[in-house]
Amino acid sequence: MRPMPTTHAMPVIRGRVEASAPLAPFTWFRVGGPAQWLARPADTDDLLGLLGALDAAMPLVVLGAASNLIIRDGGVPGLVLRLPARGFGAVTVEADGIIAGAAALDATVAEHAAAANLTGVEFLSGIPGSLGGAIAMNAGAYGREIVDVLDWAEVATPQGLLRLDAAALGLSYRHARLPLRGVVTRARLHATPGDGRAIAARMAEIRAAREATQPVRARTGGSTFRNPDGHKAWALIDAAGCRGLTLGGAQVSEKHCNFLLNTGTATAADLEGLGEAVRTRVLAASGVDLHWEIKRIGVPA
Repeated sequence: MRPMPTTHAMPVIRGRVEASAPLAPFTWFRVGGPAQWLARPADTDDLLGLLGALDAAMPLVVLGAASNLIIRDGGVPGLVLRLPARGFGAVTVEADGIIAGAAALDATVAEHAAAANLTGVEFLSGIPGSLGGAIAMNAGAYGREIVDVLDWAEVATPQGLLRLDAAALGLSYRHARLPLRGVVTRARLHATPGDGRAIAARMAEIRAAREATQPVRARTGGSTFRNPDGHKAWALIDAAGCRGLTLGGAQVSEKHCNFLLNTGTATAADLEGLGEAVRTRVLAASGVDLHWEIKRIGVPA
């Protein structure tokens, strides 16, 4: 695959900046082309300097754990930001909550809370991503969402650092209203003292449920489509005869048919094309138009 052109100079930062950087290794699907530029700032001050100096015309994409993402085979024009755990992964436990960096994994945040006998964020143990990504999409699982526990999130912007609560972020189903070119850097989640055994049992229940019902050990990207009002996406997909459907190296999971799999040789085009084939079949069978929950970025090959 040809490297992307890098005609525009990037601001100098203390962290790392790389041209034509491979992105597929960062994604759960393990597919996709390179970033024109990939930046990994050292800390929040470094990120603020980068955002402030970046050409306003330069496209900007923030990459979290990339657990719910398809990067197209032609790669991503502009700048891709990836916040490293070293500068953005700290977790601090307080008496009634958790403060965590955007690069901290959701499961790690839940584990810190459990170790401190704090309840209310156990659901994060069932979300395979980072906290920044969870806030950016108001992630949820097992009856709770980020909106239910968020006290505030700090968001780096070209104009400076903002601290915003759930109302200011406009959190709704799988959506947050972030400021223009805003990047979540850390957040505080409220929790309450609880019984350690009950917290541990709930997290074990969530992990067991995921293992039993989802292809957690496969190259996948989480739930592919949003649940339409009054429906379950997986049931519509199953009823349309799509369980196990394949396209190239991509497959609809036999275990949970709202999951797409890279069986080993899939391209991003295979995965996206299979998803669109599923949407077409479901619409024909049920009249329901499925909407992607997996984010798709970049350009085709």
